Amino acid sequence: MSVFATLVEHLADLLHPLLGASAAAGAIVLFTALVRLLVHPLSRAAARGQKARTELQPKIAELRRKHAKNPEKLQKAVLALHAEEKVSPLSGCLPSLCQMPAFFLLYHLFSNTTNPLLTHELFAAPLGNRWADALGDGGAFGGAGLVYVGLFALVACVAVFNFRRTRRMMAANPAVPVVDGQPVPGMGAMSKVMPFMSFFTLFTVAVVPLAAALYVVTSTTWSAVERAALYR
Repeated sequence: MSVFATLVEHLADLLHPLLGASAAAGAIVLFTALVRLLVHPLSRAAARGQKARTELQPKIAELRRKHAKNPEKLQKAVLALHAEEKVSPLSGCLPSLCQMPAFFLLYHLFSNTTNPLLTHELFAAPLGNRWADALGDGGAFGGAGLVYVGLFALVACVAVFNFRRTRRMMAANPAVPVVDGQPVPGMGAMSKVMPFMSFFTLFTVAVVPLAAALYVVTSTTWSAVERAALYR
């Protein structure tokens, strides 16, 4: 973990002539963007897998209608379809899972209270403090509070963008995901909740240290732009 902290500190030193006291915050944003750039090939692989599975949904739906009374035959037909089209039922899932360790690592790095980066500030807001600290030190529109106002505004814009985009995608492809010809349990309810998931980032930003909040906001914004480009 100290290796990554050292890298961010070096980035902060490089950015100091440009950003001054906010160089550490800038380094967190830049380091997060660089890591997201490194795992971008996995995102592309996930997008290809998702598109491949989506394209099979009409054929799978037809098989379900054809073999509705014979689950065993339906399962074999679906497996044969995946084999014929050279598409794994888990296409798009594994690349996404492979990215998770990097995201957890960064979150832990920027929320660890022993990290010396958290002693720096973004304008008037210490990177180790939380929104509650900002409210107690000048209120919502004090120096530190205004930093959070800006973050909340950005997260809200990204959340609305993701909400609208997810609703459009679900309207265009309303089919419930299936595995081996059967609907995935719980996915119907999950599909209804999914468009609202981005708004939970607002809660995350409010309760984690500002350094971690910067990571979350940067990563969330990157994801929104990346997915919009990959899933056109």
